[in-house]
Amino acid sequence: MTTTEDRPTRLPAVGAEAVQSPRPTPRRRRPRHPLPVWRHGPGHDPGAVGVLPRSVAYPLAALGGLVLDLAFPGAGVWVLAFPAVAMMLLAVRGQRFWVAFGLGYVFGAAFFLVDVDWAAKYLGPVPWLALALFEALFPALGGAAMALAYRWVPRAVPTVLGRVLLTPAVVAALWTGREWLGGNYPYNGFSWGRVALSQSQSPFAPLVAWLGVLGLTFVLVFMVAALVALAVEVGVRPFVRAVLAVGVVVVVLAVPAWPATTSGMVRVESVQGDGPAGYFDGAQPGEVLSSQLDATDTSAKGVDMVVWPEASAEFDPRRSPGVAAALDALSTATHAPIVAGAITENARGQYHNTSFVWQAGKGWLGSYDKAHPVPFGEYVPDRWFYSKLAPSLIGLIGRDYTPGTKPNTVSVAGVRVGLAICFDIVDDRLTDEMTAAHAQLILAQTNNADFDGTDENLQQLAIARMRAIETGRSLVNISTVGASAVVDPSGRTIDSVPAYTATSMVTDVPLGTSTTPATVIGTGLTTVVVIGGVLVLLGAAPWRRRRT
Repeated sequence: MTTTEDRPTRLPAVGAEAVQSPRPTPRRRRPRHPLPVWRHGPGHDPGAVGVLPRSVAYPLAALGGLVLDLAFPGAGVWVLAFPAVAMMLLAVRGQRFWVAFGLGYVFGAAFFLVDVDWAAKYLGPVPWLALALFEALFPALGGAAMALAYRWVPRAVPTVLGRVLLTPAVVAALWTGREWLGGNYPYNGFSWGRVALSQSQSPFAPLVAWLGVLGLTFVLVFMVAALVALAVEVGVRPFVRAVLAVGVVVVVLAVPAWPATTSGMVRVESVQGDGPAGYFDGAQPGEVLSSQLDATDTSAKGVDMVVWPEASAEFDPRRSPGVAAALDALSTATHAPIVAGAITENARGQYHNTSFVWQAGKGWLGSYDKAHPVPFGEYVPDRWFYSKLAPSLIGLIGRDYTPGTKPNTVSVAGVRVGLAICFDIVDDRLTDEMTAAHAQLILAQTNNADFDGTDENLQQLAIARMRAIETGRSLVNISTVGASAVVDPSGRTIDSVPAYTATSMVTDVPLGTSTTPATVIGTGLTTVVVIGGVLVLLGAAPWRRRRT
């Protein structure tokens, strides 16, 4: 007979029976954090954790594009550029290449379809859609590249600094690179809609004198990317996070405005004729010229030069005695040379959009032919191909303008004047050329009559304002219909007239003498930043690991 003491001791359950243990399993606390976060450690891909689901990422990217448009004129709420960029970065962070490409395309299409809707006023919805949907390819490429940066760089440099400084720098460089690419290719590019150009009225605008337009884009995107990185970084105390975030913004804003210097004044009468200058206005020959003559104040005293908009004289005065006589009479009455525009033809039968200087008794004193005619607006590249796709639309552009090769600086009344005809103002290379030729004043002559009732003229004026700050030069933006204004080297408006009004403004304009860092560095800074970002991205690529 066995007793209790003789029975074998029962061992505790193991394996599957352990699940039946009455002891409660302690609940794991979820980290409290307002945003998806990186998780770091062995075996973790920092770009694959905390990725937004596509059902959230695509609407966020579209919303970001729409919000970015509101940062530009006409809404002009410049501060909205920062949340817009943040939405794009959060959408693509950690996504696979083709998903990020699609997200970038959605962001770009949402932005350009609204921002350049003025293109539909010119030739209708097809060119507008073609332009907007084509330009969206560049944010798509940028989105895909930035997604790779978010996946590769933190894995190659798995430190806090790598995540909150190096990765944002690479992302900002790639964003800048896609803006540069879209501004140069194809057909000389389309530089509209750069992030920096939304800041013409913001406290960040003075930075453009130090860095140029693309350099400012880099700083703004880096600032947003760094703030996003700080927001999602694990292991940083809230107080430290807040101090670092505020510090990033303060450091950028603490950069002083470049002390642009001026010497002397020139009195400029700039004339907005408000004539029927649109492509489809059906104006009779000489009607635009007459509107400019009527709007010019010949009684103004001490005028040094009279400035008319793009194509305002209509015909080449060297071949049209009537135009020459009208300009002679005006120059005599105002005691000043006239800077006007006309369509000219050279000995080879090539047409140019020309800005010229004319003075009574001296005639033609100098000229500049527009170096950046607008593709599908002023000429049709590869006309043989596009005529097969849309013959009726291409047929509307009956005359192709040839890009000019003359220097874009001329002498007017003893002043070195840089000339920018319409969309020339967005071309970085042309800005560098006029400052290298020691221009003291910039005249931006344009014709916005084709975009009546849209934001195009305000957007162009914002670009012109940024160029004034960038170069440290006063700028006269004179349009056939508006917006016409004079801004000083700090970007401050010193004179303006209402749009769609036939009038003129007589303004004492300071002449710039300083050389800004942006004009010395030119495109060199952009080249270094973009190439540096690409090299870091390639260096961080998992060449010997599974393809990402």
